[in-house]
Amino acid sequence: MSCSSSSGSEEDDEGIDSYRKGGYHAVRIGDPFAAGRYIAQRKMGWGHFSTVWLAYDTHSSKYVALKIQKSAEQFAEAALHEIEFLLSIADGDPSNSKCVVRLIDHFKHNGPNGQHLCMVLEFLGDSLLRLIKFTRYKGIELNKVREICKCILIGLDYLHRELGIIHSDLKPENILLFSTIDPTKDPVRSALTPILERPEGGALNGGSTMNIIEKKLKRRARRAVANISLRRVSMGGAAEAPKVTKSLDGIDMRCKVVDFGNACWADKTFADEIQTRQYRSPEVILGSGYSFSADMWSFACTAFELATGELMFAPKSGQGFSEDEDHLALMMELLGKIPRKIATGGRSKDYFDRHGDLKRIRRLKLRPLDRYLVDKYKFCESDAREFSEFLCPLLDFSPEKRPTAQQCLQHPWLNLKTSTV
Repeated sequence: MSCSSSSGSEEDDEGIDSYRKGGYHAVRIGDPFAAGRYIAQRKMGWGHFSTVWLAYDTHSSKYVALKIQKSAEQFAEAALHEIEFLLSIADGDPSNSKCVVRLIDHFKHNGPNGQHLCMVLEFLGDSLLRLIKFTRYKGIELNKVREICKCILIGLDYLHRELGIIHSDLKPENILLFSTIDPTKDPVRSALTPILERPEGGALNGGSTMNIIEKKLKRRARRAVANISLRRVSMGGAAEAPKVTKSLDGIDMRCKVVDFGNACWADKTFADEIQTRQYRSPEVILGSGYSFSADMWSFACTAFELATGELMFAPKSGQGFSEDEDHLALMMELLGKIPRKIATGGRSKDYFDRHGDLKRIRRLKLRPLDRYLVDKYKFCESDAREFSEFLCPLLDFSPEKRPTAQQCLQHPWLNLKTSTV
């Protein structure tokens, strides 16, 4: 999981069932860690492996993100794997300028549920996923997309060219803004006074079990009210007021690549299947091996999502075909036919006939990327053409033909200025 102010599930708390031997460590606001150096301030998020807390570093007088791993052996091993990469990243970037999250410290913490590996990371803001949601999935103006893309590419160039690391799970959720969208949630901008000792009657996990139940009940009530409102509109009631596009003015678009739990060395890959489904490259689907270029495919999918507010590929299984086959079909509709050499090698034979056509999905709706941007997302012709010229090389079915992050940083699209009038 990421270490953002909004990371983890936005729908539910982690519940209490995993607060047991081998599971999460129960934290109270004001709890000290690492012999009192770090003081827990509030919970920021959670994942299936860990919880993340805003903490105050009494040595540096700065706020940090404290990631506390579950204590079972498999979670400890996963934490050690991530720490290995984070140490290399920090060692190679003493000026902290490479747009990759910085590990400050790591240590072990003993609690009633076992020994937990803890990571201390720099405090960062909201994820790009939350930024996309903030804009109500309407897409972000291209000038701001360019700012974000430059940061991601600086991070990928550092990881790939200087360190030999494949991130292998690049997506909006794993890229964090320098700061929060809402200034009140940023402890520095909101001038938050640090808590240096546990308040009287401090509850575990930043809130009691009853608070977790109350939150769930309130969410259900809000959903019920929303459903009633929708039914009223459908039955002839007043039409819903059009949603106003939220302004991104004043929000710092600089960002960093985070979450190295699935990272690997280019010369020592350990998993055949990498990447979250919607950002998965064709070579991973076809089991033909992967390298840095798999990250570049995911980057292109992320850039598209930032600009349009929608996933580039959202495959689903259907009657007579698998999710993988639908994913390949969606790629071919947008990018053209997969070269026969790729479509007839390795595991490709499971999906393609000897002519390089999909066996079980025959009818494809071909739509070049630039036309798709104009027709569906109402891009002007020039913006669609220029953005497509930037993305299409990154989406080449032949991984070796995709540009590197370093090459992408020289692309003219990154230095264009789109009129917002």
